[in-house]
Amino acid sequence: MAGLLAPAGAVWADESPSAAEIDWRPRGQLPDAQRENLPVFCRGGYVQPEAGGADLSLVEGPTGGQPLQASGLFARYEIDKTLVLQGDVRLRQGQFSVTGTEARYDQSRGQMELAGPIVSRGKGFLLTGEQADYDTDSGRLGIHTATFLLHGAEMRGSALSLSRPAPDRVSIQQGTLTTCAPNQNDWSLVASEIDLNQSEGVGTAKHVRLEIKDVPVFYWPYASFPIDERRKTGFLYPSFGTSNTGSGAFVSVPYYLNLAPEYDATLTPQYIHGRGLFNEVEGRYLSPLGQSDLQLGYIGNDQDYRSEVPGSDGERWALDFTTRANLGKGWLGYGDYSVVSDNDYLSDLNRSLDINQETHLQRRGGVRYRDRFQFFEAYLNGFQTIIDRIAEADKPYDQLPEVLYGFDNQWGPLATVFEGQYTWFDRDNTALTGLDRATGQRLRIQPELALPMRALWGYTRPSVTLDHTLYQLDDYTLGDGRFDRTVPVFEWDSGLYFDRQSELFDIPYNQTLEPRLYYAWADADDQSFIPDFDTALKSFSFDQLFKRNRFSGGDRVGDANQLTAAVTTRFNDLVTGAERARLSLGQVYYYDAREVSLAGEGAEARSDSALAGEAVLRPLQTLDIRTSGLWDPRIHKTLEGRSQLVFHSEDYRYLATLGHSYRRGTFEQSDIGAVFPVTRNVSLIGRWVYDSQTDRTAGSLAGIEYNNCCWSVQLVSQNYLTDDQKLENRLLFQIQLKGLGGSGGASDPISDAIYGFEERERRRFGSRY
Repeated sequence: MAGLLAPAGAVWADESPSAAEIDWRPRGQLPDAQRENLPVFCRGGYVQPEAGGADLSLVEGPTGGQPLQASGLFARYEIDKTLVLQGDVRLRQGQFSVTGTEARYDQSRGQMELAGPIVSRGKGFLLTGEQADYDTDSGRLGIHTATFLLHGAEMRGSALSLSRPAPDRVSIQQGTLTTCAPNQNDWSLVASEIDLNQSEGVGTAKHVRLEIKDVPVFYWPYASFPIDERRKTGFLYPSFGTSNTGSGAFVSVPYYLNLAPEYDATLTPQYIHGRGLFNEVEGRYLSPLGQSDLQLGYIGNDQDYRSEVPGSDGERWALDFTTRANLGKGWLGYGDYSVVSDNDYLSDLNRSLDINQETHLQRRGGVRYRDRFQFFEAYLNGFQTIIDRIAEADKPYDQLPEVLYGFDNQWGPLATVFEGQYTWFDRDNTALTGLDRATGQRLRIQPELALPMRALWGYTRPSVTLDHTLYQLDDYTLGDGRFDRTVPVFEWDSGLYFDRQSELFDIPYNQTLEPRLYYAWADADDQSFIPDFDTALKSFSFDQLFKRNRFSGGDRVGDANQLTAAVTTRFNDLVTGAERARLSLGQVYYYDAREVSLAGEGAEARSDSALAGEAVLRPLQTLDIRTSGLWDPRIHKTLEGRSQLVFHSEDYRYLATLGHSYRRGTFEQSDIGAVFPVTRNVSLIGRWVYDSQTDRTAGSLAGIEYNNCCWSVQLVSQNYLTDDQKLENRLLFQIQLKGLGGSGGASDPISDAIYGFEERERRRFGSRY
């Protein structure tokens, strides 16, 4: 029996396929579903065979163990001692199986020795090697000169020796691992010890080298990394880049803390050239009611800011907090709070905090209730203005509080609708005069009685509304601060449906024709004595054709005696149900001059509006063409226009956007963006925004991307306008090692600039091969 098993120096592993090669399939041999989701730059993927049902003879394992099934072409058995199998040896115990050429089973000790080439399968993994030891009692497997494959993580490697101490763990000595395809070691991790824990989704390694094309480029004494989608504590990949906005080059090394299943945190220390050490912290908490997020940023001594702002100590900070809570039975609680130490913080420092670059930061919290017939909401709302050039009179009011209530009930043929709003408006008015100085309370109620009627061929809805508002103001300079305003309103909205079926390019479709008439009358008088708490003149568009009030907010109710005539036609694909085209056009005819105004805007004597139209074309599932605009028939000129074309291939490899925005006498901008693959692996990325009014570039982005399904890299140069209308530049770089994450920060700016890029990223990283 001494010569039964091969010596340790045998070379079967070199002559036999590795674990990855056994389950690797070229693209053309993959199952249809897997092949359809495979990026074009990937050559193939792994396929795990279904569990086999071989007819194996049964030998009972030790007491308490699962039965051991064993078979071979030849067998010799010593009763209660040793079983020797030779030729096509197959073993199975539970979900574990192994094959080899020879095996010796010591029944008294429950130990199995196998000669290779060894092939062992378990749930989600495949192991191969020269020779192996297997303990049938504990399930521990040891393989010498081994290779391995984890199907879920698509991770493969080799090892001087490999053991399987538990069904869900693999321990590797002197090993390498990578997520690249077989025989493609573009990158690999080489370590003295590697432990892969499938139950926790974590891999750990000691004395780790990152090798690129077998050349060492980085060393860690210890590293941990995910082997599936679950979260784990540890360092994330560093980010780095450069900008000429004063922050210069930066590098950051985030550290993720998986503190508990319901909460976690990310610490991001980063060094910014010219500014110093800057820290950001993000914490997330998921309760049974909902999720809360807290984000903080802090720098103790911003050197550039100290030189720019004399007298500053260089200490700067920011905070952003959001929370949502589903309270049950239709109730929802929410809160949003943002604050920064100074007005330049977001443009100078913010990199990861989820605070938009706006003129005002909002602080809002409240509760909301909704059911089929009614809604209620109460909240407190405030702002921090972060743009220096905004005048005190133009800063928004706080709502302390605002309460909304409404209901919609049907009483036989009649519908009753009610909307009510109570608000207490407040702001610092020490530097203000006149109406701008006023603060106080506003109560607005709008009861409505309607007679809706609907049929397959059309609908009609006449209604009457009483729009009543009561004010009680402080610091009101035009008299008693308590007064009211009542405006009666009549509306009649009617429409018809016509349709016909036909064919276009052998595709059956249904075309509709939908004429619509909308009449509105509102008896409103001059309201210039009322302060402007939250009101603005609405932009005119096709949707505004069917609104009786030309003002938003509650401090102006527009006078109206007008009729809107509009028509819409749709083309619906009867095969897929998709709306392939929609064209709409309408105009308002005014029977009286509009006299109510806001800051001199909104009053006009013209008897008709501009023609408002919009069109949406979807000739393909991957192509959208949208255009909308205003055209004045009196002067035969376009007043406003917005057009956009969005295209993406089915796999999102090709992306293209074309856009044009125009407002007569104000601005005109054109933009073009694209992701265009020039080879299977290389794609060009770009976007350009041109401002015709100023004859200058308003923003641009240009980059190159390389993918080979093992790793990817993006290099992007971005120009953008700052608050002071200067065109600044930054260079961003991102490298992604498939399965281990990446460094840099190029993807987010591209996703913001080019429609569909975020979906493209999801598809790329969702399927590695």
